Amino acid sequence: MSSKTQSIVWIKKPLAVYADNAEAGVVIQGEKILELVSQGQSPKSQIDEVYDASDSVLLPGLINTHHHFYQTLTRAYPEALNKELFPWLKSLYRVWANIQPEMISVSTELALSELLLSGCTTASDHHYLFPSQLESAIDIQVEEAKKLGMRVVLTRGSMSLGEKDGGLPPQSVVQTKEQILSDSERLIKTHHDKSDGAMTQIALAPCSPFSVSTDLMIETAELAKQHDVRLHTHLAETIDEENFCLEKFGLRTVDYLESVGWLSDQTWLAHGIHFNKEEIQKLGQAGVGICHCPTSNMMLASGICHSLELEEAGSIIGLGVDGSASNDGSNMIAELRQAMYLQRLRYGASKITHQKAYHWATKGSAALLGRNDIGEIAVGKQADLALFKLDEMRFSGSHDALAALLLCGAQKADRVMVAGNWKVVDGCIVGQDSSELISRHSNAAKQLRQLSSI
Repeated sequence: MSSKTQSIVWIKKPLAVYADNAEAGVVIQGEKILELVSQGQSPKSQIDEVYDASDSVLLPGLINTHHHFYQTLTRAYPEALNKELFPWLKSLYRVWANIQPEMISVSTELALSELLLSGCTTASDHHYLFPSQLESAIDIQVEEAKKLGMRVVLTRGSMSLGEKDGGLPPQSVVQTKEQILSDSERLIKTHHDKSDGAMTQIALAPCSPFSVSTDLMIETAELAKQHDVRLHTHLAETIDEENFCLEKFGLRTVDYLESVGWLSDQTWLAHGIHFNKEEIQKLGQAGVGICHCPTSNMMLASGICHSLELEEAGSIIGLGVDGSASNDGSNMIAELRQAMYLQRLRYGASKITHQKAYHWATKGSAALLGRNDIGEIAVGKQADLALFKLDEMRFSGSHDALAALLLCGAQKADRVMVAGNWKVVDGCIVGQDSSELISRHSNAAKQLRQLSSI
């Protein structure tokens, strides 16, 4: 369906829907939701096409707010297995330093494809590796997202504090403050779209306190404010990070964040695990958002995000799959299940419902990205939708269809729509040769390992 034709399509009578007053379906015109059809009603609009959704669960397109696409090249990497964050990173930095432009291209395509097939329609990537051969990494990602027709918020990451200056990354992957700020401004001016329904946006994202200088954090915040773009970084993922901040800056992580001008509602943080009560209140009062990354946090044994306390204090909670070397996948519907179960360990089954997990991955994640045009099925919002069928053995015998998607472990969407266009049909990405993509990606991963062994 082309938005140019302005065809009016009724996604009719879904088996279940995560929306109010849409039991009989959703009407789409162009790239937006035109009408919700409540139980027992028919559309008021003149319908051109009907899609029978009676065997499908209908969700808003899921939104992934933290990822590292390039890490799909180093899944289950032998030298990185069974390690906590800092030793895990140090074992992989030397590998990632060898990534070539064509590897960024194919890893971005594969990560976005995985996400799309799992019902994700908007993804934020945190790319912070810019060795000399990768200066155009973000531009490459923009082009790959356009080819797939996915919505992206690409964050211009950075690392300026190498090993010789007391940081964690090797010198080969760090840049100067001047290089970073200049390219950040270029990317904003070239690619950032502020309009409603934007397909490509840019945010600024120094990697973490242990890989950038204080000056870079301060000047990045000033640049983001000047251009009205959002800020993103890793924070309080592990106790090691907290100890690093105390030793390097004489401050705990949240005090450090405040000292560099990042304590605002323009900021969202990846992980946000190790906060005390006072810090949770400070973050909430400032409106700082948190992206919970459950699978990664379990894989690296980092800890469990205090999601309910943060929400109660005023922070927004969203979800992210994190990098495919600490997940090791890019499956958004599976991440909702992990979030629900991990958070139940902290708060109990009655406080963390499947509806709560859906909220985090849709409206919550949209708010983290500063978007109010996506993340829910409502009139005037972008027509970003995911439909899942319950026709596998894993769903047989289930009674509540919306709950079954998470409780029974859904893995793949049947149909996905982005901006009113079908991007996944019958469980396959429209126009994509998945076998050819896997072959190219696998070869790139092997080549990277070979380069890293030289």
